[in-house]
Amino acid sequence: MPLTQQSPRAAATTPPATAVTFLDLARHLEPAECERLERIDQQLQATLRPASIEPWNQEEFPQKLLPGLGALGLGETFADGSSHLFQGLASAAVARADISISALLGIHNELILGTIATLGSAEQKQTWLPRLRSLESLGAFCLTEPEHGSDIAGGLATTARRTAQGWHIAGAKRWIGVGTIADIAIVWARDTADQQIKGFLVPTDAPGYSAQKISNKTGLRIMQNADVQLDVTIPANAQLPGASSFSATNELLMSSRAWVGWQAVGAQQALLDVMSAYAGQREQFGRPIDSFQLIQAKLAEVAGNLTASAAMMADTADLQARGELTMMRASMAKATLTRLARSSAAIARESLGGNGLVSDFEAAKIAGDVEAIYTYEGSYHINSLIVGRALTGVSAFI
Repeated sequence: MPLTQQSPRAAATTPPATAVTFLDLARHLEPAECERLERIDQQLQATLRPASIEPWNQEEFPQKLLPGLGALGLGETFADGSSHLFQGLASAAVARADISISALLGIHNELILGTIATLGSAEQKQTWLPRLRSLESLGAFCLTEPEHGSDIAGGLATTARRTAQGWHIAGAKRWIGVGTIADIAIVWARDTADQQIKGFLVPTDAPGYSAQKISNKTGLRIMQNADVQLDVTIPANAQLPGASSFSATNELLMSSRAWVGWQAVGAQQALLDVMSAYAGQREQFGRPIDSFQLIQAKLAEVAGNLTASAAMMADTADLQARGELTMMRASMAKATLTRLARSSAAIARESLGGNGLVSDFEAAKIAGDVEAIYTYEGSYHINSLIVGRALTGVSAFI
C-alpha cells in the first residue's frame, strides 16, 4: 500500500481535531523539540498509521517505510542529544501510529544503538553506528531463549567458548525482534571459562546463524520475531568490551522498560482517537452514539487512563534526566501503564461493537499489540514482583 493511501476504514476513523492528546506534555519541551515532535506526529498519522493495517494483517514487514522513518530521525533518538522527554514523546507518537513499528524503533534505539554506543569498542561504533542511526541497517537483540525468559539472568544456556579463531557461540534464542531481517545480532552468551554472561556482535550472514520467523501471532504482527539458532565462530574482537558480565545490561534493560511505558501512552492515545472518531460517526437509534451515556463513560475512562499514564511517564522522564531512575520505578511504570493500556484496549474494542473485532477499524489491531507490550520487556507479573521486592526487601523469586 502506498504511504499516502488510506485503508477505507482508517479514513473513517480519523481522530477529531478536539481529541485529548498526550502532546499536551510537549509544552515542557524546548521550542525546537516541540516543533520536531509535532512534525513527527503529523507525518506518522498521515503515512504510517494507514499504511500499517495491511502489513499487520499479512504479518509482513513494510521495508519501504524505513527511509521515511530514518528521515524523521527516528533511528537515532538515543544518540542525537535530544531530551529524555522528547525521546519518550517521540516513542509515544510512533506507538500512536503503529505499535509494531514503535517496538522495532524502541528496541533499535534502547537496545541496539544503545548497547553498541555504551558498551562497544571504537571500531565497533565506527562500523555500525552510522548505518544504524540512518536505519540503513537493523540489529537484533538476542537475549531471550526457548527455555529461559523471566529467569534469563540465571538460566541463560547459550555458550561462548574461546578458540584459536576467536569465539564459538552455540545455542538458541527465541522471540528475537527483526531476527530474520537484521544485519547484526547482539548475542548474549555464557563464557564457558568464567561462567559470566557476555555480549557479542554476530553478523547475521555468518555461517551458522539461522533465523525462522514466528508466525500466527495475535499481536505485533509487523514485527518479525524469530527463533534463532547459533553455531557460529566470530573473531575475538567481536566481543563487546563493555559487556563482560550480565550487570552491563542493567541500565539498558531499565531504560527499555521505561520506554515500554511510553508505548502504553501512545497506544492509549490511539485507542482514544479511534473511539472518539467512531462514536461521532456511528449512528444508532437515529443519533450518533457519542450522545449515549455508556459511550461517554467509556471515553472518560480511557481518557483518564491516558492522562494518568502520560503523567507517570513525564515523571519517569524527569527521573531519567536527573540520573535518578531506578529499576523499581522503571518496572512500576512498565507494569502499571501496560495494565492500564490493556484495560483501555478492552473498553475501546467493546465500544465499537462488532466492528471492534475487525482490524480495519483499528481497535482490534491495537488491542492485540497491547497484549504483546503487556508481556515483553519483563512480563507484567515479573515487573510487579520487582516493585514488591523493593517495597518489602524480600524477593518473591530467586
